[in-house]
Amino acid sequence: MSLNLQTFEPRDPDFATRVCASFERQAAMRTLGATLAAVRPGQVEITLPWAEPLTQQHGFLHAGMVSTALDSACGYAGFSLMSVEAAVLTIEFKINLLAPAKGESFRMVGTVIKPGRTVTVCEGHAYAIDGGQEKLIATMGCTLMAVMGRDNIQG
Repeated sequence: MSLNLQTFEPRDPDFATRVCASFERQAAMRTLGATLAAVRPGQVEITLPWAEPLTQQHGFLHAGMVSTALDSACGYAGFSLMSVEAAVLTIEFKINLLAPAKGESFRMVGTVIKPGRTVTVCEGHAYAIDGGQEKLIATMGCTLMAVMGRDNIQG
């Protein structure tokens, strides 16, 4: 199923700058070596290279690393449609690991399925890139909450 991203109107016309600024403050993504590759209304792509410290015992990217990056892709996809005063927190996700995370690099795509004033539902797809070929390795269902009015939680 292909979503028509043109149907999503961001509440903040400067959504991309706000998403990028928030991503830059996220130490977890820096630790993974992740890069924000694309920001569109309702869709975000994050890329990361394979790195030995992020692997499990067989040399595959650890499922926890896949989950972390995919959660951020979904979170920022939802955040792109939230109001300027909102911050975002994940309140639930489920990941399906479809294949070992074996590749030279990885691409995580988060896409909004249903935006809401308070709760937003997203889906994520994780791809391993190896020898120029992409392979779907995981999917995620993710529910997000817009957080407003809390001094300690900001965009």
